[in-house]
Amino acid sequence: MSWTPAEETITTDDLAALFDAFNRHDIDAVMSYFADDCVFDAVAGPDVHGARHEGAGAIAKAFSATFSAMPDARWDHHGHLVQGDRALSQWTFSGTNADGTRIEAEGADIFRVRDGKLVHKQAFRKQRPVLPAK
Repeated sequence: MSWTPAEETITTDDLAALFDAFNRHDIDAVMSYFADDCVFDAVAGPDVHGARHEGAGAIAKAFSATFSAMPDARWDHHGHLVQGDRALSQWTFSGTNADGTRIEAEGADIFRVRDGKLVHKQAFRKQRPVLPAK
């Protein structure tokens, strides 16, 4: 299911549907929420803002890499807030690395919205040690 904006902004229901698409690993549905010129600042990376991915193609590649590296990656217990051209999503991320170790940590995304599409996604996640393999 792809999303087409009907208004200038998005709603909390739209953000819930976005995270449902993330949990299905449905890259086409996920990217339907993002503008072509969007920017994604990942939770980790060499710069003060983490790793920056610019443009829909680069962002789709980064999200797809997460889905491939962690086939069970999920963003659960998500809640959302929208105020004008800003939005916030809180979630609990979980996923298993190739070596069997697991990540489970709370996090949040801060979004900027333009013309009903996400133009900037800043991801933040609690820093905690990986959990041992089950």
